[in-house]
Amino acid sequence: MKIYVPITAALLLFAIILSFSACGGTAETTSTVPAPMPTVAVERGATPEPARQSKIPNLQTELTDDRNKTTASAIGAFDFKNYKYPLPRGWQDSDGKEVELIGGRRPMEKTEEVERIGLSYVTTKFLDVTGDGADEAFVILKIETGGAAIPQLVYVFEWKTDEPEMIWYFRTGDRADGGLKDIRAENGEAVIELFGQDRYIVGELDTAKVTGDEEQLCCPTFFTRSRYKWNGNVFQIQGKRLTFSVNNKQAPPVENMVEQVEKLEKNGGKK
Repeated sequence: MKIYVPITAALLLFAIILSFSACGGTAETTSTVPAPMPTVAVERGATPEPARQSKIPNLQTELTDDRNKTTASAIGAFDFKNYKYPLPRGWQDSDGKEVELIGGRRPMEKTEEVERIGLSYVTTKFLDVTGDGADEAFVILKIETGGAAIPQLVYVFEWKTDEPEMIWYFRTGDRADGGLKDIRAENGEAVIELFGQDRYIVGELDTAKVTGDEEQLCCPTFFTRSRYKWNGNVFQIQGKRLTFSVNNKQAPPVENMVEQVEKLEKNGGKK
């Protein structure tokens, strides 16, 4: 019986050594268990960043930036947030009267007795577009629709006898459908950019859209640049209307797209 004790102890010691080698050894071995996926360290108390989603662009970025927000002309001190404005065709109150902003706003109201357009002040750009050396004020108001639409009104004032005198006003469309992108002055002319294909201003209104220019209102893929010159009485469009791609900034603009589309239709789709 004594001879079996050392053998049993030796076998037990061998098993322990073998087990320890399997757990702590460095020799490579193949395994059918897949390697764990790498993890990203997150600070204690922080929540992981959600998956990124495409953002709806802010179409008012250029209008509300810091360019041309001040002027040395007397018109720069006038309070356009508390003032009366006429409304163009298609956006008039039931009584057809002027609307008055108080504190930059006029609430929308619709009852059985009265229907009033809601307006809110957006910004004022000061630009010299009449060639008199003094800036004019381009006052931009937003029509309140109760939704996400952004139709806007633009009023152009010059300073006369210690008060503003309106020399032009017009309305623009909603976002991709002729919405206002930017206004600036270049070489004494007013440059107006509207979202959409060949969208420009005629009189008080922006033009009808080109056939086939339907897209998501939130995310325009084209805009049109047109120029207007003051002749002492009215602003007249100058030169060619240029339609640019929003996504492909290297693409050359299309000139006077309406005329090109009409020509194609007349020729049966042939240039």
